[in-house]
Amino acid sequence: MTSPAAGAQKTPQAIRFGLIAGICAYTLWGMFPLYIKAVDHVSALEILAHRIIWSVPFGAVLIILRGQWSEVRDAFKTPQVVMMLCLTALAISANWLIYVWAVLHDRILEASLGYYINPLMYVAAGIFILGERLRPAQIAAVALAAIGVIVHTIGLGAFPWVAIALALLFTIYGYLRKTVAVGAMPGLFIETTLLSPIALAYLVWLIGAGGAMIFSGSLGTTSLLILAGPVTVLPLVLFALSARRLQLTTLGFLQYIGPTLQFAFGLYYGEAFTLLHGVSFGLIWLGLAVYSVDAIRVNRAARLNRPA
Repeated sequence: MTSPAAGAQKTPQAIRFGLIAGICAYTLWGMFPLYIKAVDHVSALEILAHRIIWSVPFGAVLIILRGQWSEVRDAFKTPQVVMMLCLTALAISANWLIYVWAVLHDRILEASLGYYINPLMYVAAGIFILGERLRPAQIAAVALAAIGVIVHTIGLGAFPWVAIALALLFTIYGYLRKTVAVGAMPGLFIETTLLSPIALAYLVWLIGAGGAMIFSGSLGTTSLLILAGPVTVLPLVLFALSARRLQLTTLGFLQYIGPTLQFAFGLYYGEAFTLLHGVSFGLIWLGLAVYSVDAIRVNRAARLNRPA
């Protein structure tokens, strides 16, 4: 859906608004461990169920405010779109579950590693899945990240499956969503709507078994679990507002805010960071630096060669 104000989206005011929205979006994503730690007495599956269930009504309100119901209706009328959104829903819910599990089990550093790897995972997918011919700098960036993962695996004696799974699932989600003609907010609303019967069924079963923490008698816990909806949806809305107003290279730099904050929270919560962690993270950070510098160079060259 094209915004009526598309022609004015590159004004200084619009760019400033997009920058603020982008910083807020990635900051909220980066601070998500704080939310999960606040409900660390709740199981990962129940937290996931609440993220899905409470995202639906909150998302519906935002869609009404943004006038996007026609886009939602059109998507539901197209079986191919619904089928693709079923796949993306499974990918993003698996990503959410692993991330919540990782934070609950004091593996925030490994989760942050996954989101550092994610941009380079897109490049790797371009090489191995789409057969794209990539620039030497892109290949070097992926190679550095791969060496970092190998160092982590050999040196620390454990394959970083949380990081790889998070990056892989989000890459799959991103590639599949690119093939679906639906906006970010309507798409998330449909995904959570499709998942909500499963989440509700699980929650009903949990209530029957007496294990649902939402009815634990604690107003704080109940409020926090309901807050899972806004916590899930709001950063995406801010990101969508930002993406329409900023260049991709700017967004590329902003996306490092999230894992950097997660990394800091991992240290804050006392997770071990050894010399080998430093080597593996350092190689991946170096790969990201090579990737980012190359993206800036290519973007600048494209602007210079653009017809006036």
